[in-house]
Amino acid sequence: MSSNVDLNIRPGYDSVVTEIANYVTDFEINSDLALDTARNCLIDTLGCGLLALKFPACTKMLGPVVKGTSVPFGVRVPGTNFKLDPIKGAFDIGCMIRWLDYNDTWLAAEWGHPSDNLGAILAVTDFVSQKLVSNGDEPLTMRVVLESMIMTHEIQGILALKNSFNRVGLDHVVLVKVASTALATKLMGGTRDQIKDAVTQAWVDGQSLRTYRHAPNAGSRKSWAAGDATSRAVRLAMITLSGEMGYPSVLSAPKWGFEDVLFNEEQLSLPQDFGTYVMENILFKISFPAEFHAQTAVEAAVMLHPHIKDRLDDIKTIEVTTHESAIRIISKVGELNNPADRDHCLQYMIAIGLIKGDLVAEDYEDDVASDPKIDRLREKMIINEDKRYSVEYHEADKRSIANKLQIHFNDGTSSEEIEVEYPIGHKRRREEGIPVLEQKFKNNLEITFDSEKCDEIYNLCINQKDLENTSVLDFQKLFSLENNIF
Repeated sequence: MSSNVDLNIRPGYDSVVTEIANYVTDFEINSDLALDTARNCLIDTLGCGLLALKFPACTKMLGPVVKGTSVPFGVRVPGTNFKLDPIKGAFDIGCMIRWLDYNDTWLAAEWGHPSDNLGAILAVTDFVSQKLVSNGDEPLTMRVVLESMIMTHEIQGILALKNSFNRVGLDHVVLVKVASTALATKLMGGTRDQIKDAVTQAWVDGQSLRTYRHAPNAGSRKSWAAGDATSRAVRLAMITLSGEMGYPSVLSAPKWGFEDVLFNEEQLSLPQDFGTYVMENILFKISFPAEFHAQTAVEAAVMLHPHIKDRLDDIKTIEVTTHESAIRIISKVGELNNPADRDHCLQYMIAIGLIKGDLVAEDYEDDVASDPKIDRLREKMIINEDKRYSVEYHEADKRSIANKLQIHFNDGTSSEEIEVEYPIGHKRRREEGIPVLEQKFKNNLEITFDSEKCDEIYNLCINQKDLENTSVLDFQKLFSLENNIF
C-alpha cells in the first residue's frame, strides 16, 4: 500500500467515551450518602448564585442575547425573572453559580468545581419538564436533578483523578463540558449511541486555555467559563439529537485526536469505575469565597487575627507553608488588577484574613483592595512548600489541603504556629460543616427573597424526600421573581 494514503476504516468508540455513555445510561444511584450530599450541594450552589447577583459584573452577563427575546418553554434563571432558551439559560445559571468562586470543588491531578454542571442540568430539566407538561405528561422531579448532579460530579471527578489538563495549559471546564453534554443528551431523551456521539463533540471542540486564571492575565472570564461550558454542552446535545454524527476515535486518533493534539500525546485514563465516589467526597467552600487551595490558609489567618491585629506594623515576616498546587496556581507577587486576580492570590487572601479576621466576597473589590496595609503584608510573606503536604494532597485516604502560618515580629518574637490540614468543607469535617453550609444558604436566600419565601425554600430544601418528590417546575418557580431585571 502506498504511504501517501490514509487507511479510512471507521474505528470503534474510544473506551472513555463508551464508559461515560454506559454509566449515564445504565448506572442506578442507590447511595443515600450521595443523594444527601447532592442535596447539600444543590442548595449551596444555588445560594452562591444568588449571592453573585449582588455584583453588576455578574449580572451584566445575564439575560437574553437579544433584549426582549421571548422563547417557548423558557428556562427560569433563579433570582431573576428571565425566561431563556436552554442554551442561554445554562450559560446564565452556570455563570452566576461560579461567579464568586464559592461553590464546591474537587482536587486531584486536575482541579475543578463539579457543581458548575448544574447550569446545564437545571436548564435542561426545566425545559424538558415544560415540554412534558405541554404534552400532558408529568414533569421531571428534583430526584432527577440530584441524580444528574451525582453523575456529572462523577464523570468530571474521576476524569480528574489522574489526568492533569492544567499541566498542558488547558482549563478544567473541558470536563464540565464533557460531563454536562452527556447528561444533557440523556435528559433530552438521547440513546446510548447519541450520548456517545454528543460526548465526542465535546472533546472535538478546541478547549479553553487556563491563561485567564493565572498571572499575568487573570481575569473575569474564569467566572463565566463554567457558564460557557454548560451552554456549549446543551448546544452540542441538541445538535446531536438533531441527527448530527459523532467522531468515535476523537481521543485516540493519531495526529488528529485530542490526546495527540492537546494532551501531550498521553492517553486519558479512568483509574476507577464510575459510581458515586466523587459526590460522596466533594469539598465545600463553606467559610470563605476563596480559591480552595487557600481555604485553610485563610482559616489560619483568621485564627491569628485576634493575636496580631494590633501589631500589624511590627510584623517582620509572615511564613507560609503550603503545598505544590497552591504554589502553582495562586502564589504571586506584583500588582493585582481586578477581583479575579485577587481571589486567585494566596498572599492577598491571607492578608485580608490577618487584617479583618474574615474574608467575604466584597473584599476582592477595588475599594477594599486599595488599603495599603494589604500590600505591605503581602510583601512580608515567605512561601515554602512542605513535601508532606504535597504528597498527602493526592493520597486517596487523606486529600488534605494543608497550610501553616507563623508571624515573626521585629522584636524577635513569633506568633504561635497555626496549621490547618483540612478545611471545614472537607469530608473529614462534614459533621461540623453542614450546619455552617445551611446557614450560608439561609444568608444567601435573604439577599433576594422576603422572610416568608426564605422559610418556604429552606424548609423544602433541608427535607430530602420532600425535595426529591418536588417537580422541577415547582422548584424553579420558588426561585423565580416577577420583577428582578438587571
